[in-house]
Amino acid sequence: MTTSHISRRARGALCAALATGVLLPVALGAAPAAAATPTTSCISGKAGLAAKLSKDITAALKGRKSTTAVTLHDRTTDTTCTLRSTSKYDSASVVKATVLATLLWDNTKHDRYLTQREIDLSTAMITKSDNNATTSLWKQLGATKVQAFLKAAGMTHTVPGSDGYWGLTQITAQDEQRLLTLLTSKNSVLSDSARSYELGLMRKVVSSQRWGTPAGAPADATVQVKNGWLQRATHGWRVHSIGAFTGNGHDYVLTVLTQDNKTMNDGVNTIQAVARAVHKDLNPRVLRARTFTVPTAPQEAVPPVPEAPAGRMLTAKPR
Repeated sequence: MTTSHISRRARGALCAALATGVLLPVALGAAPAAAATPTTSCISGKAGLAAKLSKDITAALKGRKSTTAVTLHDRTTDTTCTLRSTSKYDSASVVKATVLATLLWDNTKHDRYLTQREIDLSTAMITKSDNNATTSLWKQLGATKVQAFLKAAGMTHTVPGSDGYWGLTQITAQDEQRLLTLLTSKNSVLSDSARSYELGLMRKVVSSQRWGTPAGAPADATVQVKNGWLQRATHGWRVHSIGAFTGNGHDYVLTVLTQDNKTMNDGVNTIQAVARAVHKDLNPRVLRARTFTVPTAPQEAVPPVPEAPAGRMLTAKPR
């Protein structure tokens, strides 16, 4: 075991700081380095792209307070990027994409079509992020069906919120990426008509909620998005965005989850910084990109969420 030798003056300052309960900086040679920004891990079939994405996403996150998870998959270049992909986050309203996928999956299993009521509810839930519509569909499906869909979809890290509190569903970037992959490629879990229906609604999200992963996307790309935001006493604002970008040679999906944001805008800005880096690197020849106005406040007031004893969420208000 090696013992570090500290000067008498430095040792005295250190002891004084400990005695007052505050550890002040003490000159012990070189100044301590600032906490390093976590590096995003990327692989790619295109030479040089993985290194560029890793560098640019890491740079986009530098200095930000958000605890951020990122997953990216671009089929065109066979590129994948991950950061904290299995870390769990409160879902807020991005779980609504899973609720609709569960409904469509269950209908296919039972060879039935959506009723007009289900069409109205699912449209409001996705395009306007309507909470009451989500609660109605969540109650109709029940936790058992939601869990069965998650198993069938391979979303093994997602845990549905208990007692009807869908917004406290525990999600991971890896599982959200799995859902986006199922929505954008032919598979045995979601039928072609189901995938087309859900992506169609994600294309029609109201303009005030089209921030996040679409920021910086090529103007000729078809954009499908679902966002969520929720403030709690611990970890501050959760702000998330999942997006699929298709058409005209584009074929990639991006998930960015954040928490520990002081404000909603902090989370939005973090997501959009990552998104712009991704879109720029995947589309280096694009001359025109989409721009989005960062919301100055939630479209609806979000009340504090009870933390104890059950950690429940007020299902009528989170977005």
